[in-house]
Amino acid sequence: MARQLQTLEDKVLELLSNAQGNILDDEVLINTLSESKAKSSEIGAKRDTAAETERRIDVTRQGFRPVAKRTSTLFFCVSNLHAVEHMYEWSMRWYIDLFERAIGAAPRESALPKRLRGLIDTFSLMLYRN
Repeated sequence: MARQLQTLEDKVLELLSNAQGNILDDEVLINTLSESKAKSSEIGAKRDTAAETERRIDVTRQGFRPVAKRTSTLFFCVSNLHAVEHMYEWSMRWYIDLFERAIGAAPRESALPKRLRGLIDTFSLMLYRN
């Protein structure tokens, strides 16, 4: 999109620099200016939409921080159990698989706080049972 706009701007500048006589009579220049204006508006609207989408993603991602904090804390607790007994050793792959199963098993809630509580509780219970 930005390249298209840059190309149009370059074309307009080239047409303006090569224009002879009254520039208002140059149909190609007028059409290129109109096209450039329309494309610029379109790109601006898409940029605004992308910025809003990025903001919503950031808000949602920040909402999941409590789950990340809890699961990372539990991982380091579990990974240090081998100091108590060598039989207690788990791999990161096992832990990730368990977490992914917990995501699938957790109750589906539309409200984020309930969803987060369900994820934490489900994962904690599944970890305890393993």
